[in-house]
Amino acid sequence: MLKVGELAARAGLTVRTLHHYDSIGLLSPSARSDAGYRLYDRDDVARLQQIQALRAFGMALADIGAYLDSPDASPLAVVERQLSALDRQIAEAAQMREQLLRLRTRLAAGEDTDLSIWLTTLEQMRMYEQYFSKEELARLPLYQNPAAQAEWRELVRQAQSLIDRGVAPETREARAFAERWLGCVERDSGGDPDFILRLTAMTGQDAAVQKQLGLAPALLAYMRNAINELRFGIYARYLPAQTVERMRRHEASHSDEWIALAMQIRACMREDPDAQSDEASALARRWFGMFTDMVGDDPEVVAQFRRAASLEPMLHLGTGIGDDVIGFLRKAGERMRAPAG
Repeated sequence: MLKVGELAARAGLTVRTLHHYDSIGLLSPSARSDAGYRLYDRDDVARLQQIQALRAFGMALADIGAYLDSPDASPLAVVERQLSALDRQIAEAAQMREQLLRLRTRLAAGEDTDLSIWLTTLEQMRMYEQYFSKEELARLPLYQNPAAQAEWRELVRQAQSLIDRGVAPETREARAFAERWLGCVERDSGGDPDFILRLTAMTGQDAAVQKQLGLAPALLAYMRNAINELRFGIYARYLPAQTVERMRRHEASHSDEWIALAMQIRACMREDPDAQSDEASALARRWFGMFTDMVGDDPEVVAQFRRAASLEPMLHLGTGIGDDVIGFLRKAGERMRAPAG
């Protein structure tokens, strides 16, 4: 049997981590020594292997415990999943090897003009890996599809052209381009709201990413304004003019705060899908507080806002906010309103 320090060293973990797993009932040692030291046997080590594998797949600790303790739990299934992930990594490595072989051939022939292209490819790979796991990158169309990457380079060029020609964000041309931009965001994120939020944070807050992708701050600000004008035009069909102006003022000072809050909510959803925690309640309070600041508290206006949101898909494109987030917030709100005891 292994002592906690020995197991931690073999598994590449800290003793504190194993103590935490024990305290939450995720991995408790099968025995203790006469001196009270934790002792782990073969079954304990096998369970730890499954825990670490499932963590690598992005599963929350609470979900891992529930899964491993369920009748459906299977060490074979976990190993099969690991093998599938490893197969994908091998395929990615093979693809990169082929790219480098082609690069070597061109360089050997004196065709050194493609070097910058390959270096850019490698830089982009490293850039994306800062924000997404290997498994997530395998499901991210923008990362996997060279055609999509080429289309985005062209979109960035066209956006810069709009700026250079002095096309105002509120014009029909700019709003039509914003609609196309949002459609590409949705398509090339696979429609995954969590991916959309991280892509938005990646491009909006990381100067290195902006430089790599050619997304200058001025261009990002222009596209944000054009997208907002597109959405405000839709809301204007449902809401009073003064409410739309209120939303404009709110958006000007709180757009980054909305993105950060949505990311925090999605992280909480993974750990607490039933919205039972104090953190869920606190996030819901922040969300509804910001919503009131944006729209106001007139019941009729709020009802019309929700009607617009339910009838106009364009209002949700590229936001990273889906029905799952709204459902989570409502559950948290119901918990806040429930009587104590």
